[in-house]
Amino acid sequence: MAKKGTLLVLVGPTGIGKTELSLSLAELLDAPIISADSRQLYRELPIGTAAPTEEEQKRVPHYMVGVASISEHYSAARYEAEVIPLIESLLEKHRYVLLVGGSMLYIDAIVKGIDNVPDVAEDVRQTLYQRWADEGLEPLLEELKVADPDYYDRVDKKNYKRVIHGLEVFLSSGQPFSSFHTHQIKERPFDIICFELTRPREELYERINRRVVQMLEAGWLAEAEALYPYRHLNALNTIGYKELFNYIGGRCSLDEAIHQIARNTRIYARKQITWFKKTDFYLQVPASITADELQAYLP
Repeated sequence: MAKKGTLLVLVGPTGIGKTELSLSLAELLDAPIISADSRQLYRELPIGTAAPTEEEQKRVPHYMVGVASISEHYSAARYEAEVIPLIESLLEKHRYVLLVGGSMLYIDAIVKGIDNVPDVAEDVRQTLYQRWADEGLEPLLEELKVADPDYYDRVDKKNYKRVIHGLEVFLSSGQPFSSFHTHQIKERPFDIICFELTRPREELYERINRRVVQMLEAGWLAEAEALYPYRHLNALNTIGYKELFNYIGGRCSLDEAIHQIARNTRIYARKQITWFKKTDFYLQVPASITADELQAYLP
């Protein structure tokens, strides 16, 4: 079957410089941009997620930005279900569509596809999250070890969301989460070309440190203060907001919160880089590449 159009995937760790390059490339190719940032989905978090500004969205149409509320549960499976038909629709009018971001599971959901996993009962999910809040992660890990030893061996045991997801699937379906993993890459009706932006690590870290300060100057603290009453929501249990909530709650100074945000963001960037290294379909290019230079790689 002939494929219709090409999805250009532009990935890289947070702070690498995806935004300006993607805007320039999108303008050059007359291509819309789809965000692959799991936090930019939430409309209440524009500053803390470095969501595209109104000016940037005037330059290039953006999709999957501010489409959900922090009160909603949003998953990579839902993202796949919504974005694949969106890409197909956009490729009816454009030769290229850009997918830009650093949320690894969401990018994989589009490039590889998500296994068909049963829906999770909302009461089961809420119970598990409440148990995590009350008891911590260790009891849930012990239950996961018994319920699904294969997934237990692979899961990041510090990532409470993935631990809970394994348990909630098991408790909702009666089957181990790992039993639904086929590891088969789904065929897409469009071509896919993936680029990974790279920078020297120290340069990346300096950019991350500057970015934290710039976001605070843009009003991030006021944004966090408005969200403080909702800090229990899963969407806000994320780098940046957690640290600012600690400051707002009097548990640390603002300088300490800023230091922790920068440190935790650098740690997250390292995890992103490690994830991308595990794949063999990303073409690495320097983040300093121009849109014209990148266009030379395209069919």
